[in-house]
Amino acid sequence: MGQSDQPSYHHGNLRRAVLDAALAAITESGPSGWSLRELARRAGVSHAAPAHHFGDKTGVLTAVAAEGFELFADSLERAAGDPYGAGVAYVRFAVDHRPYFEVMFRPELYRADDPGMATARERAGAVLAASARKLAPGEQPDRATTIAAWSLAHGFAGLWLSGALPESENGDVEELARSVLGLLFKRD
Repeated sequence: MGQSDQPSYHHGNLRRAVLDAALAAITESGPSGWSLRELARRAGVSHAAPAHHFGDKTGVLTAVAAEGFELFADSLERAAGDPYGAGVAYVRFAVDHRPYFEVMFRPELYRADDPGMATARERAGAVLAASARKLAPGEQPDRATTIAAWSLAHGFAGLWLSGALPESENGDVEELARSVLGLLFKRD
């Protein structure tokens, strides 16, 4: 293949192309069912480009998780501290951004101590904590209440994504999530 056959990528475009290829690969094969060589092929770049830019597969997954946590925080912030709305946003994010979701909550896949990753995860955590404060009276939200709310939203999202719920095939995820989350949050 001649040099003119290869797309010309600006550094930032190469990063985006490889991340988009990783998201497609995660969608098709899960977070570990692909290689850097496959990402290069998908992105139309040299086989060395992903390794040069991200170092290794863990580096790619770290970038996916960091970007996912940023998008996740954005989604949660739109719920404006409402724990019910944050729970629905949590589920909606999982469904709309499944490849990110499949990586974000599996810290064994990425470098959790990466500064960009840590900042993004902390931002999302702060938004979740702000919503949790509304669930429990007092200055400090009860840890068990926070974990219960998180577990409900995360567990519901996981059941939906795995197809374990009959409604997963052609139901309305938001409508069912509102009903389920409403039980915990006693929403009128």
